[in-house]
Amino acid sequence: MDDGWEGVDEALRRFGLPAKHADRPAIVAALREQIRLEANEVGDQFLMRLLCAQLFSLGVVEDCLLVWKAKSCNFDTHCGIDVQFLCGAGLKQTKEFLRAHGSDPAQDALEYIARCDCDFADFSVERTLRQAQEFYRVA
Repeated sequence: MDDGWEGVDEALRRFGLPAKHADRPAIVAALREQIRLEANEVGDQFLMRLLCAQLFSLGVVEDCLLVWKAKSCNFDTHCGIDVQFLCGAGLKQTKEFLRAHGSDPAQDALEYIARCDCDFADFSVERTLRQAQEFYRVA
């Protein structure tokens, strides 16, 4: 990173969980950089997961496509980034956005969410955020 920070601990200190909307551009930039690095297998998959959780916490529906791009980098990121992190704006709103967007990545994400229906039993944004906070020990 060009501004002197790196890693999960620093991202937690810098952005928090939940993150602040004012930090969204920096989180998006950091995740895009990690996606770029992961294309060469030198990204930090643990940081990518946290950045996705932080975007999830903001509830901006458009971020689902960036989270999907991160999840789709490779096998490890696909397994490591929770499918629920696509749905920070809510499951219904995310599905509606992806349907309306119509791009191939949006369609792929929508189909994947449908295949993961059991992962959304009793889904709520609040519960998923609480679980992420517990995972990162910030609850």
